[in-house]
Amino acid sequence: MFRPPALMSGRPRAATLLLTLGALLAPSLAVATAPAAAAAEAAEAAEAAADTLLSQGKPATASSKEGDGFSAGQAFDGNLTGTRWASQWSDPQWIQVDLGKKANLSRAVLTWEGAYGKGYEIQASDNGTDWTTLKKVTDGDGGTDDLALTGAGRYVRMLGTVRPGGYGYSLWEFQVYGSDGTTQPPPGGAVKVTGTQGAWQLTVGGQPYTVKGLTWGPSMADAPKYMPDLKSMGVNTVRTWGTDASSKPLLDAAAANGLRVMNGFWLQPGGGPGSGGCANYVTDTTYKNTMLTEIAKWVETYKSHPATLMWNVGNESVLGLQNCYSGAELEAQRNAYTTFVNDVAKKIHSIDADHPVTSTDAWTGAWPYYKRNAPDLDLYSMNAYGDICGVQQDWVEGGYTKPYIITETGPAGEWEVPDDANGVPDEPTDVQKRDGYTKAWECTTGHRGVALGATLFHYGLEHDFGGVWFNLIPDGLKRLSYYSVKKAFTGSNAGDNLPPVVSGMTVTPAGSAPAGQEFTVRADIRDPEGDAVTNKIFLSGNYANGDKRLVPAQFRSTGAGTFAVTAPEKLGVWKVYIQAEDGRGNAGIETKSVKVVAPPVSGTNVALNKPTTASSAQASYGDCPCPASNATDGKTDTRWASDWSDPQWIRVDLGAPTPVRKLQLVWDPAYAKSYEVQVSDDGTTWRTVHTTTTGNGDIDTIDVAATARHVRLHLTARGTGWGYSLHEFGVYS
Repeated sequence: MFRPPALMSGRPRAATLLLTLGALLAPSLAVATAPAAAAAEAAEAAEAAADTLLSQGKPATASSKEGDGFSAGQAFDGNLTGTRWASQWSDPQWIQVDLGKKANLSRAVLTWEGAYGKGYEIQASDNGTDWTTLKKVTDGDGGTDDLALTGAGRYVRMLGTVRPGGYGYSLWEFQVYGSDGTTQPPPGGAVKVTGTQGAWQLTVGGQPYTVKGLTWGPSMADAPKYMPDLKSMGVNTVRTWGTDASSKPLLDAAAANGLRVMNGFWLQPGGGPGSGGCANYVTDTTYKNTMLTEIAKWVETYKSHPATLMWNVGNESVLGLQNCYSGAELEAQRNAYTTFVNDVAKKIHSIDADHPVTSTDAWTGAWPYYKRNAPDLDLYSMNAYGDICGVQQDWVEGGYTKPYIITETGPAGEWEVPDDANGVPDEPTDVQKRDGYTKAWECTTGHRGVALGATLFHYGLEHDFGGVWFNLIPDGLKRLSYYSVKKAFTGSNAGDNLPPVVSGMTVTPAGSAPAGQEFTVRADIRDPEGDAVTNKIFLSGNYANGDKRLVPAQFRSTGAGTFAVTAPEKLGVWKVYIQAEDGRGNAGIETKSVKVVAPPVSGTNVALNKPTTASSAQASYGDCPCPASNATDGKTDTRWASDWSDPQWIRVDLGAPTPVRKLQLVWDPAYAKSYEVQVSDDGTTWRTVHTTTTGNGDIDTIDVAATARHVRLHLTARGTGWGYSLHEFGVYS
């Protein structure tokens, strides 16, 4: 996930070479040396000793860049004429460097490319937000500008205000010189876990701090857009799962709005059950050393950022290791993993003594491993949803001696709810989700002196299966859950315009909606303020074909809160969603499942359980063996599957000449794009009664007028890279 930056090479600056040349010439000048000259020489030597290059290789940002090859870091890499930063072609523009700590500044040397600054300022800042101008240039002419500075700061920037031509600003190198200052404490003060057993408190700058947080979903670059909204909700903390160069806009936006960030570090196998990446924590020292180095780099980078609250190492990996190992090896890996987490905690503490270190899992059964192997963690963290109120009991019964933070929580998840009549998880209603967030916060804050707050899941924009289940703002629309979190953090929803409430949703028929035909959806839809409501219907094939997207459905309103919805062609269980929008940025969303089945065909399926053969059949692959007889067994959960080549065929013997009026083909995703329907009286001589070259899978219902004993599909072009696969080959008389 993380890639270290390219190694940076330095070169001596021109001033160093001039001083060396001066030293070589000194003997020939000694005859003319006077007391005043000696004093000047001593002053110059003292200045040179303090004149240290501070900026090379340090984190850099800019207002813009001309392209991927002209990033801000190119102006601080020590390559004087080989790499450069270049801005967009407009005013103003800026480039800044983070020296890592406050320094006394003496000089700035700007080596301009042809696109230089005619008017610009050199500015310094302690926090990266409030700037003081140290030098103002109004008549720049390019080349190299060597500017004397008087002042101090951690951040130094060039603010370009006037260009001499049509291009932007471009610097080969921007060098900042001075003397190291002392390491500054984090703005707002150090973050500490204080107190005694059962009476702990998180403090920031010595003041009590309860984490009122959300997990972060939008892009890091969009943080300035959304941080004011989080602030208005009473949020004081956001949690991330990874920390790297892209984190800075999030941290900057958080600091600008008075929020802090729990900076995460991802370790394999993150994400708990079903997630990938199987590091071997017993033997793979290369992986561990790489991650230790990478984590240390970003701790060093952001340890003094005013938004940093703490460091969170790993996410659900103790639980997730069961995806990779079992038995005694699983036990060994869990011990090795938590021991590595402790190594990371020690490393972080050696770099940053002002921010705590924690580690997240999704199973309180992970805590004994941390208790045994990770004593250097300052506190624990836990992801818990439907069973959030059980965390306190597990902590008490486990006899733990560290406090904890809940790092994900909310309403019951897909894995915690009972199945509905169609055999899929029954998603809570909007009202139940709203109440789930309220309960989660109350259970967290109810463990006084031990639970130090929570980052609830999830401030996300995704408008898909998981997004509707958990996101507070899917597609940017605020849910009842959004307002329940706001009320939990601020104590009130006074003045808020609340979303429409969708209740009593039903689907008819829920268990047998014919593919491509209409089914009925009903619900009671009310807006608390009486706002006009616009209703939308979406479908998700998450359980039918794994596609988690929400796709707009074809539907028509047939009355108040009643809709006729066209079922998809793909068989299986689908989710259908009513989304009621009030035109004020709010939405109520309710969802139920619907089972899409093959449309009924009049007549008798004369192919049912009749002898069926094929050109080939897969003996073992996935759910196979998949013999030809599976296509005529009347079951849509079995299938015939061919070899992955063209052509192929499948045929059924009806036993006697039989009138054939209709065929229904229920395809697996491995369908036929081109095929012929053929019939025969003797199984040797075939005549074609239907041809298509535009097959699209799902269900084909074909009218036929023939009498024959044998019916065959002659398959000539596959619609996928797989073979051909049929759930059902129905022949109706």
